[in-house]
Amino acid sequence: MDGAEGNVGQPGPAERSQRSSVSSVGARAADVLVYLADDTVVPLAVENLPSVSAHELHRAVRDVLQLPDVAVDTFALWLVSPLLEVQLKPKHQPYKLGRQWPELLLRFTDAPDDDVATDEPALQFRRNVFFPKRRELQPSPATQVHDEETLRLLYEEAKGNVLAARYPCDVEDCEALGALVCRVQLGPFRPSQRMACTLREKLDSFLPAHLCKRGHGLFAALRGRGAKAGPSEQGLLNAYRRVKEAVSSDSEGNASLRTHYHAYLTKCHELPYYGCAFFHGEVDKPAQGFLHRGGRKPVTVAISLEGVHVIDSREKHVLLGLRFQELSWDHTSPEEEESVLWLEFDGNNEGTPVNRLLKIYSKQAELMSSLIEYCIELSQASEPAAPQESGPGPSVAPGSSSPLTQRPQLRRQSSVVCNRIQHLSTIDYVEEGEQIKPVKPKRTTSFFSRQLSGSQGSYTVVQPAERPDPR
Repeated sequence: MDGAEGNVGQPGPAERSQRSSVSSVGARAADVLVYLADDTVVPLAVENLPSVSAHELHRAVRDVLQLPDVAVDTFALWLVSPLLEVQLKPKHQPYKLGRQWPELLLRFTDAPDDDVATDEPALQFRRNVFFPKRRELQPSPATQVHDEETLRLLYEEAKGNVLAARYPCDVEDCEALGALVCRVQLGPFRPSQRMACTLREKLDSFLPAHLCKRGHGLFAALRGRGAKAGPSEQGLLNAYRRVKEAVSSDSEGNASLRTHYHAYLTKCHELPYYGCAFFHGEVDKPAQGFLHRGGRKPVTVAISLEGVHVIDSREKHVLLGLRFQELSWDHTSPEEEESVLWLEFDGNNEGTPVNRLLKIYSKQAELMSSLIEYCIELSQASEPAAPQESGPGPSVAPGSSSPLTQRPQLRRQSSVVCNRIQHLSTIDYVEEGEQIKPVKPKRTTSFFSRQLSGSQGSYTVVQPAERPDPR
């Protein structure tokens, strides 16, 4: 399950410890396994495990991996299972939260009781949701992430999200990213039949599964005996051939890998959901057919410091993407009804400017609402410093009023990152909103009081007087 970013908080500054992070002294030492994005394990021995904090374990992992000071803000500890993902605050005690895991699953998931009883979380060291994208690759050496091991960890996590289609990508981008993975794992491109066979055999290591689907039976068997590569394989091979090698005075291997990690992350920064926290939910389908049947479709809601994206879980493309300047939101948790996250944004209905409401059904609605609110608070707090930190990097400071022009693939026709409002069932309104009585609106500036304030956003509420003359 794409995780609930519940109980999240921005890790505060932490000083690096000068003592060993692995302690074997004392009779109460216990083993702790912390997993990295590539599934390798950092074993730790800690004393008094029930009371050890996430802050202490975070520092221990950094010391074992010998990460620089920037890793304090770059990474966080998470409790992760197939059913739920939770980023820990520094003060959290992982052992105690692990004991409370069944209660969290019952509260924030729809998992069956049998799954709740057997589910166990793992402790994972991965990217902090509240670490701004602009700080990863910005030009300033003082704050830029340039340490090879830090870049490798970010690369491994991003690669996993691309291959799992958690970060939906256009085919061209999948091939370009897959080519960089080929370079990291196989070395520089060398044209040979063996190289082509290796790519074919390990295609799912370089491309998302839905691009690796092959036929079955006799045709597939014959195709495997030296037949021409399929479109995805050939595109990957061509992209691999185009990967540029780095020229550096450093040792060739280290310099080139660091360069390719950086190139992979730079490409991922073009994706609007890079670095997001992910939640599961459902939305109403537009009514179709003679009987006007609609139903619901599963979605993934991706939330970051920059905004909210609603992604079709099956089709692997964006349905709706909104910056915080473009929306108002709220959540409802009726005791006898489903929890809902409401997103309100500007729209157009047959030429009439309207306000639109999107209803996202999810037991994690409260978590999503809290995360949106906290991301906006962080964005507003960082706004005064944004002009000094901005540069020719790949992204604009969250909450900035500068135009967002850093995502060229948004211009592509039918790109997976383009909005598909026509695939959503929204409630459009102009006047009193009689259709949404369960929301209990406060008609001041919006149905919802929660929205980005104090910023030059583009979201405005449509007033009744703006309705065009029906003549």
